[in-house]
Amino acid sequence: MGVSQYLVNLLRLLRTWMTTTVNNIGIADVVDMLIVAFVIYKLLQFLRKSRLGIIARSIVILLGALWLSERFGLLIVNFVTSRAVELGILALVILFQPEIRQSLERIGRKNIISFFGKEADTSERDYIVNQTISACMQMSKDRTGALIVFARENSLRDESETGTKLDARISSTLLQNIFYDKAPLHDGAVIVSGGRIVSAGCVLPLSDNMNLARDLGTRHRAALGMSEISDAVAVVVAEETEDISVAVNGRLRRRMTEETFKTILQTELSQEDEAKKHAVAVWNRLKGKRHENDN
Repeated sequence: MGVSQYLVNLLRLLRTWMTTTVNNIGIADVVDMLIVAFVIYKLLQFLRKSRLGIIARSIVILLGALWLSERFGLLIVNFVTSRAVELGILALVILFQPEIRQSLERIGRKNIISFFGKEADTSERDYIVNQTISACMQMSKDRTGALIVFARENSLRDESETGTKLDARISSTLLQNIFYDKAPLHDGAVIVSGGRIVSAGCVLPLSDNMNLARDLGTRHRAALGMSEISDAVAVVVAEETEDISVAVNGRLRRRMTEETFKTILQTELSQEDEAKKHAVAVWNRLKGKRHENDN
């Protein structure tokens, strides 16, 4: 049998196997694959955004060296590499305890119900962005300090409980009134969820990052701390410098123009919309497939 005939037979076997496998896939298999894919995606996303990404690449190199040393019988290299891997795992837990704690807190804050909630209204999102920008630009001119936190997937219920519940639709006028320097709630943070101001005067956890600039005040540290333990978007208006900053995923963007501020806010808030739309589409497909199987 020639090489060409061998390849043809191999392709036929592969096609038969794929057809049989696809036909036997059920809802449970689809859900299983989605969960694994989601976990891998979140793990890669976390490694890319944290210092652990560099360490992860080093671990891969060490594991490769460990396998090669076993494969070719390099006893000394194998001994040194295996001990390095064992001690490295313990060192990672100690050195990166803050990152591990933040990741666990984010997982605990996940709101499954909202993840499979209704699709977001684009016009409502644009309204929220415009009202926020209008309020922040005016407060910047007036040298009024402000801290506004937008909840996304992660629940901010604990932080909301530290303030005064409002449950009011967000507006530029309302935000400016809340942060007026003689208003009783101006010192705390405003938490926004679903286009509504949930609470005002809220107390947020401060970032324990020792590498922050010395000119950053409590509002900036609170915004950064909130973005480190959740996927929230935190907006800060500095009353002394008039600067507007945005904290997302443990990173702080400072001294932004109105155009940059609007672009970042639209981009970050639209990411939640796309995630929910994709989740809803997947959920609807699963429900439709289950309905077909029932019939």
